[in-house]
Amino acid sequence: MTFEGAEQLTLAGLAPRKRRKRAPAEHSPAVHLPIAQVVLEVQALHLGQTFDYLVDEKDSDTAQPGVLVRVRFGGQRVNGVIWRRAATSATPQSSLRYLERVVSPDVLVPESMREDISLIAEAYGGTRANILRFAVPPRVAKVEAEQRLAASFTRQLTSQAVRGAEQAYQRISANYGDAHVLQESLTGNRFQAFVFDLMPGAQEWQKNMAWMVATARTAGKCAVVELPTMREVNDLLPILRNYGLMPFAPAANGGWAGDVAVLNAESMPAADRYRTYLAVALGQVKVVIGTRAVAYAPVEGPALFAILEDAAYQNMDGMMPYPQARGVMRLRAKAHGGVFVAMANARTPQSHWENTGPDTVETPVSGFSAAIHPLASPLKDATPWVRWLNREELTRLADPTIGARVPHTAVRVLSKALESGPVLLSIPQDSMSETLSCAKCHRQARCPKCAGPLQVPSDRADNTPRCRWCGAPALNWACPACKHERMRVVRVGAAGTASELAGLFRGIPMVVSSKARGVVPEVPAKPLIVIATPGFEPRVRPAESTQGAAGREYRAVAILDAWTSLYQLGVDARLDTLTAWMRAVALCAPRSREGQALILGETDPAIAQSLMTWDSRILAAKDMQERVETGMPPAVAAACIWGRRDAVMTLMQRIGVLGGDWTVCGELPGMLGPVPIPQPETVDARELEATADRVKAVVRVPQIRRAELAERLQRETARHVAARELGELRFRIDPKDLI
Repeated sequence: MTFEGAEQLTLAGLAPRKRRKRAPAEHSPAVHLPIAQVVLEVQALHLGQTFDYLVDEKDSDTAQPGVLVRVRFGGQRVNGVIWRRAATSATPQSSLRYLERVVSPDVLVPESMREDISLIAEAYGGTRANILRFAVPPRVAKVEAEQRLAASFTRQLTSQAVRGAEQAYQRISANYGDAHVLQESLTGNRFQAFVFDLMPGAQEWQKNMAWMVATARTAGKCAVVELPTMREVNDLLPILRNYGLMPFAPAANGGWAGDVAVLNAESMPAADRYRTYLAVALGQVKVVIGTRAVAYAPVEGPALFAILEDAAYQNMDGMMPYPQARGVMRLRAKAHGGVFVAMANARTPQSHWENTGPDTVETPVSGFSAAIHPLASPLKDATPWVRWLNREELTRLADPTIGARVPHTAVRVLSKALESGPVLLSIPQDSMSETLSCAKCHRQARCPKCAGPLQVPSDRADNTPRCRWCGAPALNWACPACKHERMRVVRVGAAGTASELAGLFRGIPMVVSSKARGVVPEVPAKPLIVIATPGFEPRVRPAESTQGAAGREYRAVAILDAWTSLYQLGVDARLDTLTAWMRAVALCAPRSREGQALILGETDPAIAQSLMTWDSRILAAKDMQERVETGMPPAVAAACIWGRRDAVMTLMQRIGVLGGDWTVCGELPGMLGPVPIPQPETVDARELEATADRVKAVVRVPQIRRAELAERLQRETARHVAARELGELRFRIDPKDLI
């Protein structure tokens, strides 16, 4: 039985809640520039444009370009950055939504940084959201209030620091040619790029880099320094302190203050990384050093952008669009009217092409660079005596231990050096790989079609050697050097070196430093054998009574298993070998203090000659000549494209490589491959079908058309994603390796 006004009986305290209907929020568009054009944190290539939103009048003062906002996009809430404010929108006002809220009033992406991000995205075929993912760290709210307490002024260098910079310039101008051109650029207001070839020395690169930073600060400029790893960051900080540049650290007022900030995306806590980024964006810090993430530091105005060892693998970002730190920093230096410096022991083919290449052209990420090279006399005094103990030299010396890993001649040299200090033995990486070589002369087997390295595919029944670059079978192969027709498998690797050497150097303590066994940061300056893999060489800790660089040096350096360099894979294999060897030999005492370096084993003569004369231009010139002949970067612009076979081939057809204007590159084919590649390591069962028949191909175009290559790849890949076409499809421009 029911009647009007009846209600459900309930127990006391359990009455159902009555929900109040929330009244719709009242909005009024901002009087001035009511439209916010927002870049959303959405990584899809086909959603790379800005999206228009209305700005409420109450948010108009805080919703400035460069701030972080929260908006509705489809059925979800996403973050975004206001790129600019506008008076009108092409979208009907009835379809526009309001900004939900301004997440932070601080301008995280200044105007010049927004322009840089757009240029980087265009250069590498990505979107602004792709680059924002690398550039802007995740927000940590408590850091913002804390950092506003910090002083907003920047300390000037003291007169003592300025005198120190002047004295350092006198040393640099006495050792390097055209050093005055670099100094004039650091104090001037126009863009210029440099290739800086280093002399050997335990702290040579640190001193030169610190001088450039101090000179730029004296001229009122910011400085951004990108280093391969945090070991180099820790090496540079003490030298910068000598110029009065103090590290960014907690201040007495509760905030953080300092002159030099460290930015690192891999191992840095989220709060520290965001604090550093915010301080740079607010102009509180003018010098930023760090690893790859520092390339996106939001500095303003003409600035110094310097990079150490620009060929290092750490310089390549691991997500779309895979920008390379060297190209990013050169592009930003040009956009800011600043100075770009690529400093290295071993000059890369890219740097050599920019400095001496007859066909050097301006692209968004490359162009002409001036060279800063050591003068002959100071270089001779600073270089240790480098000897190549190959089979021919040991035969001349009548060494009875020819073929031994450490011949008697090397044991005698190292034993003599151990009387006065530590020695360094550099060994190859502990990893194991396979390659093919001539069975007679042991020269690496290469493809007669494109000069790529040959390998025996593990998933083929016929075991026919195939090229890792173009996939062509090596039928009727013959060695171009000795005409021998048989190949052999060479297994490259090194292990157990310490136990093997224990019998040669009895009673001498040994230290092993490697990624697998643990990194040893430093060793004392006393008789000691140090065994290290490339990049993990311990620094020598000087005794308290020792002054200057003498106490920071190894008495001798030996390169073990040099023959492994003959079978390294990759386009930059010889360059990477020379870089690793020069890094190790640079820690050795000069010949004026009886320092010696030994190359033990066979290697490429160009590598050995470059190391013995400390002139990496020898190898760079040879590499550049071969790349012109084979059509490899930087002689051409190249991109790797990988994914499912049908998706890759469809993309190649759409961009004009198959039957279009890019079918050929000069006299060479425009495409190499496709070559089968394995499934990704993280493949899921649901992705097996999407990654079936996975291949990689390389497209080549003249350097003058590099910008067009990036534009076509971005457009057609975005089309693939937007149309929901099946299959994985990715690309990378200017890859470190084509394999």
